[in-house]
Parts: sequence; structure tokens; C-alpha cells
Amino acid sequence: MVVNWLLAHWWVLVVAAVLALLTSVGWLYNRQQQARWEAVRAQGLRYGLPQLDALHHTRFEDAVRDLMHRDGCRDAQRVGGRGDLGADVKATDPFGRRWVIQCKHRRNGARGSAVGTPDLQVLNGTARQVHGADVAVIVTNGRVSAPAVTFAKQQRLHVVDRQTLGVWASGSRPLWELLRAVPPPRRSTPLS
Repeated sequence: MVVNWLLAHWWVLVVAAVLALLTSVGWLYNRQQQARWEAVRAQGLRYGLPQLDALHHTRFEDAVRDLMHRDGCRDAQRVGGRGDLGADVKATDPFGRRWVIQCKHRRNGARGSAVGTPDLQVLNGTARQVHGADVAVIVTNGRVSAPAVTFAKQQRLHVVDRQTLGVWASGSRPLWELLRAVPPPRRSTPLS
């Protein structure tokens, strides 16, 4: 009876075969994409300072987001723009700490204007209270003024200057290994 019905409705077999073929092709494509992504991750994302200097400020924010993602922050996202309230990138590290990062790109790199205390005051006023940061960071491809460094230490803010950025962007060490006095993990993980 089933065979007779299938012979009368042969198109059902054709549709089933096409669906099976499409499913197989989709599955193979997905596997290939995953393999490519794993190969890229295995190589590690790296930037040189000249590359970072040449970026537009929004692409610089994207680069910082991508570096956080490289380091295991699966939810890293760029949120910068008008009205960002001092946050350009937000991410949660594998230890559960919430990172809020303000990016300050200088077109002339180290020769550009220094990041000053007002930039850090904005970050200090919003990172923890508005964005819920455990770790508040300002990242620049330029210089940071001495008063700004002093203010950052007083307020438990982290400064990633040109030198630290160069080490972070060119290597495979996560940012939390390069900074001093990062808060302890929120949750215990196999990494902690």
C-alpha cells in the first residue's frame, strides 16, 4: 500500500531527496566554515602598531573588540558612538569579569595629543555605575599624560598605552595578563 502510494505521489520522494541533499550540503558548508575559523583562531589575531595607527577610530574600536574576542570574551561587542557614555567596547572575560573599554585613537600615534585626565574622568564616572564594569580600561595607540596615569591609579582604572597595546595586539597573551591589579575572577573556571 505504501509503495503504491509513493508510486502515485512520486514527487514526495523527489522533495525528500532534495531536502536531504540541501541538508547535507548545509552541514558540509558549516563544517568547512568551522574548520576555517578554527584555523584562523589557531594562527591568532595580531596587529602591529602601524596597522592600528592607520585605522579610522571606529575600526580601531573594532580591532579592540576583536582582540578581546580573540582572548576568549565571546560576547565582546563594540558599542561606541554618539552617546556611548564612555564605553566603546564591552566584554565578559572567561572568568566572568565585565570589561568596559574606552578607546582613544590618535591619528598620529605617539606624536598625537596625549590622553588626559578628562577622558579618564568620563570613564570613571560611567564604567562601573552605568555599565556595571568590574574592569574599566582606556586603550590608546598614543600617549597618556602623567596626571592621567596618576588619576587612573587613584581610581582603579587601567591604562593601556601605546607600549602595552603593542604587546597585547602583537601577541597571544590576553589583556588581563598584561595589566596589574585586575580584580579576581567572579566565578571559578578551569582557567582560574
